[in-house]
Amino acid sequence: MSEFLVIVESPAKAKTIERYLGKKYKVKASMGHVRDLPKSQMGVDVENHFEPKYITIRGKGPVLKELKTAAKKAKKIYLAADPDREGEAIAWHLAHSLNMDITSDCRVVFNEITKEAIKESFKHPRPINMDLVDAQQARRLLDRLVGYNISPLLWKKVKKGLSAGRVQSVAVRLIIDREKEIKAFVPEEYWSIEGDFLKGKDSFEASFYGIGNEKVELKSNQEVQDILSKMKGNKFKVSTVTKKERKRNPAAPFTTSSLQQEAARKLNFRAKKTMMLAQQLYEGIDLGKEGTVGLITYMRTDSTRISEIAQEEATQFINKTYGQEFLQVEKKKEKKKSNTQDAHEAIRPTSVMREPSSLKEFLSRDQLRLYRLIWERFVASQMASAIMDTMSVDLKNGDVIFRATGSKVKFPGFMKVYVEGSDDQAEEKDRMLPDLKEGDEVLKKDIDPKQHFTQPPPRYTEARLVKTLEELGIGRPSTFAPTLDTIQKRGYVALDNKRFIPTELGEIVLELILEFFPDILDVEFTAKMEKDLDYIEEGKVNWVQIIDDFYGDFEKHLEKAEKEMQEVEIKDEPAGEDCEQCGNPMVFKMGRYGKFMACSNFPDCRNTKPIVKDIGVKCSKCQEGNIIERKSKKRRIFYGCDRFPECDFISWDKPLPRSCPKCDNLLIEKKLKKGVQVQCIECDYKEEKQS
Repeated sequence: MSEFLVIVESPAKAKTIERYLGKKYKVKASMGHVRDLPKSQMGVDVENHFEPKYITIRGKGPVLKELKTAAKKAKKIYLAADPDREGEAIAWHLAHSLNMDITSDCRVVFNEITKEAIKESFKHPRPINMDLVDAQQARRLLDRLVGYNISPLLWKKVKKGLSAGRVQSVAVRLIIDREKEIKAFVPEEYWSIEGDFLKGKDSFEASFYGIGNEKVELKSNQEVQDILSKMKGNKFKVSTVTKKERKRNPAAPFTTSSLQQEAARKLNFRAKKTMMLAQQLYEGIDLGKEGTVGLITYMRTDSTRISEIAQEEATQFINKTYGQEFLQVEKKKEKKKSNTQDAHEAIRPTSVMREPSSLKEFLSRDQLRLYRLIWERFVASQMASAIMDTMSVDLKNGDVIFRATGSKVKFPGFMKVYVEGSDDQAEEKDRMLPDLKEGDEVLKKDIDPKQHFTQPPPRYTEARLVKTLEELGIGRPSTFAPTLDTIQKRGYVALDNKRFIPTELGEIVLELILEFFPDILDVEFTAKMEKDLDYIEEGKVNWVQIIDDFYGDFEKHLEKAEKEMQEVEIKDEPAGEDCEQCGNPMVFKMGRYGKFMACSNFPDCRNTKPIVKDIGVKCSKCQEGNIIERKSKKRRIFYGCDRFPECDFISWDKPLPRSCPKCDNLLIEKKLKKGVQVQCIECDYKEEKQS
């Protein structure tokens, strides 16, 4: 008989841990929470200090019964849920259900699921931390008070199935406010003058900088012509040469937010997918003879801190693999942000010696890609800075100054392993200039004035939105992915070309919440609420007081909304065609994946059609149909024949209305990392890339 019972959340985690603890320990899974607030009612006694009413979650009866049976046979019970607020709350609910003493040393926490970490954590069990539990409980009750009061109001005044929440409402507001910025944006004209120059046989580029020593911004073609008229002949003199050495430091190891952002940029993963894969890597992967092993540390964290043991192991690996010159001279002290809890380490591999290439046969393709990203980022974070040689040259013709800049990697440092991605700019690459000295003459080869217009701020991608929410102090690592998922499921926003666009429904709901519940949508108010939850966790304030302070004003707004909020009718927009099944007009409706066409005679007629766009290209396969633009369920654009299923032509690349000059087949626009390239689908014909 097992002497000790250990309870974790998931079977995968249970399997990994049981292997390390030996025969005296029996490890079982609670499958997450066993108790929660009821779904059918508020479950919060507002009149009695916001006392929560917890019940056993439907379907968890058999699990709880099994745990109780095992608990009776055990000498001692350990609760080993995740090392965060949610995990502490799960442990507290389990302790209550199993009649355990929460002041006893029953709680075990670990940041990584490895043999050493597990064995060490069981040497230091502790009581359940009620401050952590209260912080989770306060968030849960706040969200319940908001959701279960505003949502029924929205059902009554707008349509059924809507919901409102503190964090999700702010996220929707950010997306809608950005859309308003884009619509209100007025482009401004500006110009640049690019030049090709020759020093001997060496060609290089430079851009117009200014007149004399003053930088000049060009706003019109007339200003460009004035500059060109000042230039005499083709000879330019090198007036100044500036050479510098610049350090480039590695990015810090991953937090939850930075992992979601980088996985979106480099792997094209949605936040939800990133967290699912990270959970699998954390809980344990079967590595054959080595058994089931947790490959990364806990993936819900806002800290970039690294343990001394992990730093030492990384130092040994880097020294052996790349050489001593690639080691960090001194470890940087990470600056802690004001809204960082710093409860756990950064996300890193549990052993840097476990290289991605050695795990190829044990991991799925996507697991391996994410593990490699985490491994490379961590190794790079512990490596020496890169050193760049930079050169800036001013070329003078009369008073007109052109400036050329160049750089090259003198010492790659961390860049040998990993370079952080960016939403805004391309990766830094070598751009060399010829050997130029002050007084040298260079020849102007070509001058090319270009007209530009300022661009509106970009729509939010998932990565940008996560970054913005984090910077504003809205939500916490565990909330980002579920928040993005919820606002799409509710139909408040949709993803178009991987960027969020608000729906009409989202705009209507936001307007109503903004009018009657301004605090819910106030960024500063929501960020302050997050800080208050942190204060509860730190034991500085009482959770009941925080909720009471919030609920006083909220209740007044609720009463006003009940009386004054007008009913909103969302009219269906005519689609301009009739239903082929019953003859009634078709209308546009908003669904989970965006707009679609449906019969206005619903529910008597349930005919629906996707919205398609004819791109004016004949199908090259059947020669009869037209190629149309469509969208997959994941909102990805593809192209297919309108005679489907008779013709099964499909392409992810956009077909063009002209034929290949070489073989007369279909030309497509192939999207590349930088711009697009026109290619033939049959032969090797290609046209120059367009940026």
